[in-house]
Amino acid sequence: MQSVDVTTLTAICHDLQSHWLPAKVEQVYQKDPYTISIALRTLKKRSWLTISWHPQAARLCIGDPPPRTPDTFTFSDQLRHQLNGFALVNLKMISPWERVVNLQFAKRPGDEPVWHLYVEIMGKYSNVILTDNKQQIVTVAHQVNANQSTVRTVQTGRSYELPPTLTGTFPKSEESQERWQERVSLIPGSIKKQLLNSYRGLSPVVAASLIKKAGLKTEQSTENLTVAEWNELYKLWQVWLKNFQNQNFQPGYTENGYTVLGWGIIEPKINIQTLIDNYYTKEINQEKFKQLKHQLQQKLKSCLKKLYNKANNFQQKMEQSSEAEEYRQKGDLLMAHSYQWEPGMNSMTLKDFETDKPIKIPLNPEKNAIQNAQNLYKKHQKLKRAKGAVEPLLKEVQEEINYLEQVEDSLQQIDNYNSPEDLQTLQEIKEELIQQNYLTSRTQQTQNIPDESQPYQHTTPSGFEVWIGRNNRQNDRLTFRTAGDYDLWFHTQESAGSHVLLRLEPGAKPNEADLNCAADWAAYHSRARQSEQVPVVYTEPKYVYKPKGAKPGMVIYKREKVLWGKPHKIQCYLKNQG
Repeated sequence: MQSVDVTTLTAICHDLQSHWLPAKVEQVYQKDPYTISIALRTLKKRSWLTISWHPQAARLCIGDPPPRTPDTFTFSDQLRHQLNGFALVNLKMISPWERVVNLQFAKRPGDEPVWHLYVEIMGKYSNVILTDNKQQIVTVAHQVNANQSTVRTVQTGRSYELPPTLTGTFPKSEESQERWQERVSLIPGSIKKQLLNSYRGLSPVVAASLIKKAGLKTEQSTENLTVAEWNELYKLWQVWLKNFQNQNFQPGYTENGYTVLGWGIIEPKINIQTLIDNYYTKEINQEKFKQLKHQLQQKLKSCLKKLYNKANNFQQKMEQSSEAEEYRQKGDLLMAHSYQWEPGMNSMTLKDFETDKPIKIPLNPEKNAIQNAQNLYKKHQKLKRAKGAVEPLLKEVQEEINYLEQVEDSLQQIDNYNSPEDLQTLQEIKEELIQQNYLTSRTQQTQNIPDESQPYQHTTPSGFEVWIGRNNRQNDRLTFRTAGDYDLWFHTQESAGSHVLLRLEPGAKPNEADLNCAADWAAYHSRARQSEQVPVVYTEPKYVYKPKGAKPGMVIYKREKVLWGKPHKIQCYLKNQG
């Protein structure tokens, strides 16, 4: 993930100074442990200033409104208490080469600042600190005590100290090419490494884009550069510094991230605020997506492994219980032929009553035929009782397996992060597992899902819509809230999968191709998607029921018909729709 460097931060601050000063503070909201949003209103517009001290994505930019969930964080509560109703009157970096921004708040424009909000964008050491006009710390996003840092403490009640200044040489446009080239080439090495070692305030992203713009490779040695290549590098070095000093920025996306210098842009953006907000929102969501999916996969794998073992044990006991009738038959044979018993016998071979085949019955030589028969009857009763006890337990375990396999299938369908909808779907699955007591919530507050995620939507050859649930919350909503009287409900017959609706208007009749298309989608969004063809049932939604106490997504149905869904046909549908 690309970090906000001095060049980018300068561009952001310049844009904020041009369009958002002065602005009234109307609201402060904290949506997660690393991000606050401040509602700003100018004479012409209103938006939210996002301030983040995330270790990998610390930033400052105008962003989207925060979610409508309760804010229970102490830091934002303290900021609200101090800043609400005040005006943001100034915003500036404390030094051209330091990534610290001082946001100044006064009662009204033109007054002296009453509050200073310092935003320190320094990787894992990033922080946000509120001080009064005497530089006394009032509240801080992350307290830093003497045990955590011997260089600088940041604690409420103490005087605010700026971060230690960077040591080394800062870039200057006045520096001659001879002096610049001498400094960079003093120690032989890769051009990128030598640029970064020679100057403070130059980020790896800027160095790499500068070298690429010059037509060179970052690993190319300073010893192998020609005079023309040195000249081109210095020329671009001067372009960077002049753009930096003149606040001349061209934001846009590059192949590996973004830039504000206009070099290597594949998608230009007019608004740098939107660029920064979209980039980091997407990157953070991708990280959350990967971590959450891994967490859910591991939990489901662990739970299913235990349930498979439990079901296997119950199945073995059921198989043993099937021998109960055999013990009773042997007991009947012994009772009927007890007169043939002789003392000391270890076994008796008797003919079966029905098949007339010989059956060898082991005996306890210390007991007579009647006593041995009684032992066989006892074993019969014991196994019979065991079967009655194990049978409902096995059914219960199998139902739990079916449910978790359904959840696992929903998880497997979301391969990669493509939109916030994907992360939302995973969060709903997590909430469901918490509610079903498979996961515990580690946060003090219950993380409510602000909006409902939406199902997949596709069309059949005749233009009818096919809606597909992405998790159990969506499955239940589709089946019991969305489905109309004229719709058709589809689901794989013998495996876990999504609930699928074929949406139909009154009087509309789907043809065979439409029905097969819906069945194909149902087969594709199931555990059997790798099969050549999959049995899929369909019926009217009114014939689909949720048993009392059933887990999310689990239903029973009747009056169903069966089609064969073909998962491999989905690629053709997607190609035609594209």
